[in-house]
Amino acid sequence: MKATWRRLAGVVAAGALAVCGRLVFAQSTSPFKDWKPAVLADALQEKPRVACPTLLSLSGFELSVSTATLVPASGNVPEHCQVLGQIPPEIGFEVRLPSLWNGHLFMFGNGGYAGEALEAPGRAAIARNALTLGFAVAQTNTGHDSTVEPLGTFAATPQKFLDYAYRSVHVTVLSAKKILQTYYEGTLRHSYFNGCSTGGRQGLISAQRFPEDFDGIVVGAPVLSFSGTMVSYVNTQRALGAAPIPPEKLKILADAVYAKCDVSDGVTDGLIDDPRRCAFKPSTDLPRCAADADGPGCFTTGQINTLDAIYGGVKRNGAAYFPGWPVGAEIAPPASGRGAATASGWVPWFVAGPNGRPVQATFGETFFRHMAFGRPNPSFDWLTFNPDADLEKLQWARRVLDATDPDLTRFKTRGGKIVSYFGWADPALNPLMAIEYYDSVTQKLGPSTTDFYRMFMIPGMFHCGGGVGVNALDMFTPLVEWVERGTAPQSIIGSRVVDGTTVRTRPLCPYPEVAKYKGAGSIDEAANFTCSKP
Repeated sequence: MKATWRRLAGVVAAGALAVCGRLVFAQSTSPFKDWKPAVLADALQEKPRVACPTLLSLSGFELSVSTATLVPASGNVPEHCQVLGQIPPEIGFEVRLPSLWNGHLFMFGNGGYAGEALEAPGRAAIARNALTLGFAVAQTNTGHDSTVEPLGTFAATPQKFLDYAYRSVHVTVLSAKKILQTYYEGTLRHSYFNGCSTGGRQGLISAQRFPEDFDGIVVGAPVLSFSGTMVSYVNTQRALGAAPIPPEKLKILADAVYAKCDVSDGVTDGLIDDPRRCAFKPSTDLPRCAADADGPGCFTTGQINTLDAIYGGVKRNGAAYFPGWPVGAEIAPPASGRGAATASGWVPWFVAGPNGRPVQATFGETFFRHMAFGRPNPSFDWLTFNPDADLEKLQWARRVLDATDPDLTRFKTRGGKIVSYFGWADPALNPLMAIEYYDSVTQKLGPSTTDFYRMFMIPGMFHCGGGVGVNALDMFTPLVEWVERGTAPQSIIGSRVVDGTTVRTRPLCPYPEVAKYKGAGSIDEAANFTCSKP
């Protein structure tokens, strides 16, 4: 799932797309934006005790170190040892070790079906920027090369499937810790993980399966119910195939949604604070075509039925199985430095852009053909999947891919912390699945859940960033403050930055709290809002 990183200390815009059959990772927006050295309880400057090439000798049964190279300082990137290697069978990893180390490890996640090149510009930028703050940095390609095995085709090898599903992050961080222990005089203070989309799922998998791996985890827009998401893609694409919504009608749809829902939170600000509080109905809130004859400014009965299917969600034997899509992502994002705005946030996720098919179709088809049933079936017509009859066939994929186990007792007991976020207007992944999961954890662990796990729902944000809400926010710094100093985030300030200028700030509130306007002052200033129960 595509993401474009700009600056780790200032921007890291994110999203998700298939590009020439490959998937580029997604990440959170602006980690380290609010960073200050005092965040670390132990801001140390540990030095190496061995020479960088010495790490070549760590090769053994568990890992192979292919290169260990001392990289000289360049610009603001400090001198560091770059270690590249492989963990059997084919998990590629990189660890970068600054010559003056702050005693902490930072690992970042992947996107989509992963397989990214470790040296890809966006990934290299993350590593460099974390190095400037003194972190040791680790990353993995999850066990395959997407240029050789694009999308989900790698899953033909069962071990690669398991490496992608949960093993690769675990064995990479274990290898990184072994390398740190060998290289430095001092010991590791804390380890952190930061990921969005697939990276968010990786973070939750780590907390659920391997609670010792990380002390703090940023979980951004996690595809935590991977199987449920793919089943929902079937539902959406089958409906759109029966009665397509032309891209030019998406503006009419978005205008109707925002006309009804923007005011539901008491402030007309171009945002929908909580789509669940707006009873938008396509059948009554959209213009109907006279005599059901399709036209550019109206919706036919078939198109209304398509929208009802999208907003209504997936049913199994008449009961709700996966939530319907909340309203909000229909709106067109503003133009950016990457080019003109698309017609809607639904493009290209729900509806194909001018040069391809919907991302939902690409992602869903590869899942059902290569991953869903435990063995590949490259000719399977994925749109024939029937939740009533076929859901049990997904048990293998659900057990290893989905990060839905609510029992985080072990992670909580050892003092781990999670800061999670999800854009309410995410067109790639349904934000309601994150709420369902958070509620399940709360039901399992009770009110003490907020002692270690807080989730922030972000109005107007698309997938991992972008959209019409705040587009620069730092979830990582509050996480570190929570782990290192015991200061739980009561709210996090997000900013909307346009052409380098901050045009709006808003408090982001821990769910279920929302930002409420105090009734006076500019609606573009965070100080005029307060976090409170809805």
